[in-house]
Amino acid sequence: MIRPLHYCPTCGSDHVSWRVPADDNRERHVCEACGTIHYQNPRNVAGCIAEHAGRVLLCRRAIEPRLGFWTVPAGFMENSETLAEAAARETHEEALAHTESLALYAVFNLPHISQVYVMFRAQVPAGEAAAGPESLEVGWFEERDVPWDELAFPVVHESLRLYFADRSRGDFPVRMSDILRDADGHVDIRHHGAAP
Repeated sequence: MIRPLHYCPTCGSDHVSWRVPADDNRERHVCEACGTIHYQNPRNVAGCIAEHAGRVLLCRRAIEPRLGFWTVPAGFMENSETLAEAAARETHEEALAHTESLALYAVFNLPHISQVYVMFRAQVPAGEAAAGPESLEVGWFEERDVPWDELAFPVVHESLRLYFADRSRGDFPVRMSDILRDADGHVDIRHHGAAP
């Protein structure tokens, strides 16, 4: 998903075209006044499957999109932080929980919305959590109690599905998958590497 650009952020000109620049292979926004090429690249989202005493932490969203639906703590990575720092920060912001032992778990490519999700596993040793400003409520869920039909996004559903399957085997390989959505809204998930 390419965001339209009507004015050049560099010089303010409204002479921005959509074309393939020299020595490139795809269309970009190009300012015809100052020559700046404006690249729009995928945004990184860091999330955390936080666990305490065999239960995972979920947050009910207080913001759009998907207001009122459940999710794992996750959000856009900020400048000057690592992916693990972003996952820990999001967990604290959304659930006021302090994580330890973060471990890379899964990477999900969502090309239809130009996002890459990176999920971590973590422990919340004290088991303390409360709703932050972006959450209506938070809760600790065993697998059988997860509100599967009320999860906010396909990436959250798939992350938890894989996580519980891996936990039952006692093995957490690092995973990578593509979550694709066609024009009719149908979701297709393609896994790479370890079998789910």
